Amino acid sequence: MKAFLLAAGRGTRLRPYTDTIPKCLISIQGKPLLGIWLDHLRQQGVQEVLINTHHHAHQVEAFVRSYSHRRDIHIVLSNEPLLLGSAGTIWQRRDFVDSEDDFMIFYADNLTNVDLKQFTKFHQKCRRKNGILTMGLFPAPNPSACGIVELDSDQKILAFTEKPKNPISNLANAGIYMASQEIFEFFPSTSLEASTSVLDFGNHVLPLLAGRMYGYPITEYLRDIGTIESYQQALTEWPDLL
Repeated sequence: MKAFLLAAGRGTRLRPYTDTIPKCLISIQGKPLLGIWLDHLRQQGVQEVLINTHHHAHQVEAFVRSYSHRRDIHIVLSNEPLLLGSAGTIWQRRDFVDSEDDFMIFYADNLTNVDLKQFTKFHQKCRRKNGILTMGLFPAPNPSACGIVELDSDQKILAFTEKPKNPISNLANAGIYMASQEIFEFFPSTSLEASTSVLDFGNHVLPLLAGRMYGYPITEYLRDIGTIESYQQALTEWPDLL
């Protein structure tokens, strides 16, 4: 199994921490977040991962070189001098997964111990029902700040709206996906025209997949550490999970 681990963001809401380090290397009880991700992915059976870099890219490169288990998981670094956006990275580096029927996509600013083997089983069931993408979901305390879905009784996502003013539910996008190759048919045509197009997954791709996506409720730990407040909360919660 291959996976994209999107880690290039500037982490502006985590300043001053991210003034000197990239968000993906922020420490969680003495261990860089990226190290937690790589350990989890290799333990869950992911064999190859592509990590995009931008902010303090040299630090990410140095960490990957020093990662003690790098022989157990093949790591590809993809530097973006100009940020491409979450969907832009996947489009521009689609060659990384061209031999895969299905692949995973993760936002590296999440801290989670989600069971990816169960997630994969759910995705395979959804593929048999014409699904293209499976999205991890969690109940959001502030739905207006998230990407929100409308589900039917079969867990099919009927609609997706990024940061809606009037949320239809509190079921939010967790930034954890499994997709089939058919997803590339739903990328906007602008992505075919310019190599530097900034494409956002939540705004430009996911709404087009309504009716072809399924939602997987995440029952394990999940926290977006993109703000100072959520990062501090994660520091108090995570040790209980070790």
